[in-house]
Amino acid sequence: MADQQQLFKVTIDNITVEVPPGTTILNAARKIGGDVAPPAMCYYSKLQGSGGKCRTCLVEVSKGSDKDPRPMPKLVASCRTTVMDGMEVKNITSPKVIDARAGVVEFLLINHPLDCPICDQAGECHLQDLSYEHGKAGTRYEFQRRTFHKVDLGDKIQLHMTRCILCYRCVFVADQLTNKREHGILDRGDHAQIATYIEKNLHNEFIGNVIDVCPVGALTDKTFRFKNRVWFTKPVDAHRDCPKCSGEVQLWMRGDEVFRVTARKDEWGEVKDTTSGKPGWICNDCRFDKKHINDWVIEGPSAISRHSVISQGHYVGIEKPKEVLIDVMGGRKPRLFLDIHDVSEVNKPNIELSLIDGPATSDTFNGTKKD
Repeated sequence: MADQQQLFKVTIDNITVEVPPGTTILNAARKIGGDVAPPAMCYYSKLQGSGGKCRTCLVEVSKGSDKDPRPMPKLVASCRTTVMDGMEVKNITSPKVIDARAGVVEFLLINHPLDCPICDQAGECHLQDLSYEHGKAGTRYEFQRRTFHKVDLGDKIQLHMTRCILCYRCVFVADQLTNKREHGILDRGDHAQIATYIEKNLHNEFIGNVIDVCPVGALTDKTFRFKNRVWFTKPVDAHRDCPKCSGEVQLWMRGDEVFRVTARKDEWGEVKDTTSGKPGWICNDCRFDKKHINDWVIEGPSAISRHSVISQGHYVGIEKPKEVLIDVMGGRKPRLFLDIHDVSEVNKPNIELSLIDGPATSDTFNGTKKD
């Protein structure tokens, strides 16, 4: 029993923390939090076998342990390296790590289209955050970028392989959450791509979770595609009685319209466990089909980091100021002299943007859109 309760002391960026044996350096750093935790694009704590592919979490081990104080000769992937008692690790305090991480970011962006202005993942993209915090201002790559055609993986998911960084997360989700995996990595080297074997559609009750685990905009929700920007929506926590999953989700709303439904995320961008302690994966019914506010029990605004662009306009605990116009007018209510819809006929009130099929265009409001 004494051995099972023994904790290892590991020092990361001059901060010491105690963790159980078998803990990886990355999870030990996440226990400290903040900038001490290395970024990770492929590691996902809820998915077995993930990690060791993107190399963004490289750290320098300056002391192996108390018994063997020799440093490790090369930078190591913190998501695959377990701690030892007395280990000392350098992350943001190591010039080697900072330089290597900038090189990894440059490699990840070599074939990336950089189409953030039209990408639905903009504003919550891990690659955006990674390049902003750890990348360089320019690139040395002068050759043609790798491109692929867009592929529909069923009627609810679209694959934009040109944006993919081959993190394998969606493959692990299909392996571990669904009954039968029908997509994976095809070809090798520069031609490697996520694809279905014989142009199959992905039909499974939990296959929509590949959208939540994708760190970039390679896998997008077609029911939300080009509908709105995430920083214009308000994320709220909600739940419902679902026979297939926990039903604990995050609604992305604008006014009373539910534009999309996702699983709840923690501070590391991973799907958060439910209140009962189970994994927070959600089913396709909750994700794609429950787009009315009456389908859900609203719990309240989601906790958003103030560093995120989504936090703009996301005020929690703020009281609405009292309307004083009626008092100024002596108790009389203001009259509506003009209804803008009678004149412009733009954004007709009977059209809900979250329910239309495809992006909102002038054809939608002019009534000339063809089904």
